[in-house]
Amino acid sequence: MSKGKERPPEPLDFFIWTVEDVGLSLEEINLGNYRQIFKENGVNGEYLESMSMFTTEQILRFIRKCHMKWGDFIILCKELRRIKVACLKGEQKVRRPWWAPRCLSVVFVKAAKCNRQSRVVSLKLEP
Repeated sequence: MSKGKERPPEPLDFFIWTVEDVGLSLEEINLGNYRQIFKENGVNGEYLESMSMFTTEQILRFIRKCHMKWGDFIILCKELRRIKVACLKGEQKVRRPWWAPRCLSVVFVKAAKCNRQSRVVSLKLEP
């Protein structure tokens, strides 16, 4: 897929984003200059999800490894939190994946919403 045709990943699916999805998301929030270094370090959605439980030492290590500015790290964290909160509030749509039969659309969407909300709740969002 050419760079001009890349679509940003579904926000609520950030738990399962690939390294490429993370790169596209970085472009969306004007942090595209970190795309290559994140790719080189294998930063995927699972890694981003685990960042909410990082210790201060782990955060500092991540920032050094990715050569991030503090302000940019904070922008990334705010965006991840925004996505999690939107999920909790049910503000974002859940789409039927291409492989799911049309007749199961309603069932799939209900199950996906429930699963995403419980997943986000389990992340112990802090005020």
